[in-house]
Amino acid sequence: MEFGVGFDTHVDKWDLARYAEELGFDSCWVPDSQMIWSDCYAVLALAAANTSRIRLGTGVAIAGTRIAPVTAHSIASINQIAPGRVFLGIGTGHTAMRVMGQSPMPIEEFRDYLRVVRALLRGEAVDYTYRGRTREIQFLHRDRRFINLDDPIPIYVAANGPRAARVAGEFGDGWVTAGGINAKIEGRLAQIREGAAAAGRSVPDDFHIVALTSACVLRPGEALTSERVINETGAQVASALHFVYETWKARGRRDDAIPPFFRDVWDDYLERVKNFSLPEKARFRQIHEGHGTFLQPAERKYVTPEAIRGTCLAGEPDEIVERIRAMERAGINELLILPPADTQRQVFRDVAEYVMPAFR
Repeated sequence: MEFGVGFDTHVDKWDLARYAEELGFDSCWVPDSQMIWSDCYAVLALAAANTSRIRLGTGVAIAGTRIAPVTAHSIASINQIAPGRVFLGIGTGHTAMRVMGQSPMPIEEFRDYLRVVRALLRGEAVDYTYRGRTREIQFLHRDRRFINLDDPIPIYVAANGPRAARVAGEFGDGWVTAGGINAKIEGRLAQIREGAAAAGRSVPDDFHIVALTSACVLRPGEALTSERVINETGAQVASALHFVYETWKARGRRDDAIPPFFRDVWDDYLERVKNFSLPEKARFRQIHEGHGTFLQPAERKYVTPEAIRGTCLAGEPDEIVERIRAMERAGINELLILPPADTQRQVFRDVAEYVMPAFR
């Protein structure tokens, strides 16, 4: 099992990548969400220039906010600073699009986007359509090292639905899931294999599977209701709640979209959304306030022990190790920890000290 860190993309927080490297983490993932954070490639550039070992990449880049050639050249520019240590995590854009009141990129558009990015990162010429005009494009001036395509840049596709999973199998070198904490991944892996087979390829043995979550190492006798635990897990719980709400709406408000660990608070959360001060068409701004960064005080009551267990790795060290081993047996290769903004160093340190040694 490999261990990665993620953090709210603040241009002054690049030093967290160096801190994670010092702690022994394998990778650092920098999210891409333009309405709530700094630019991910600016942060990656600073991290790349100030580290020497840790792998660096987007966690994840958003297809809908940058055209495919720009994404390819941006990550290849980081690869010039940190050759061979760079990866591209990429998705359709749940938060980055929702915080503009838009929907994630449709799967067929995403598929074509990945086709172009994949070819460009291989140094190939590829047909690319922009505003209705299709032309063959290819990176120029390779010999002047503006970008680095000589060291391969793996693509890890974020996918939590069947169609996106098939696209991950078609174009990805790996898969990022927010649902891997419960190790229920075999169905998605079957869909990934279907996508690969349809593209005339097979899923390689080193296909990288990453589970995104957060963690909290409990002290002996500490309860999930303690203030420290809520502080270290609350932002992840709330972000999951926001995601479920958006999914629930998109599925026609069907109750089967609500996971069991949110059902006891669901009606109360719906009432909260109903009473937001902004009109319905602008409520997305209030829904995603604090997303992946901090816990809104009014949402603290939703951080129940059931919600923590359902969205985070929280427990005493032996318990967390056993849960990770179960994830490992299910096929997950890397655990990506994304704590709240105000507790990152503590969480990273606890995971490095109490959990990672069991896997080294």
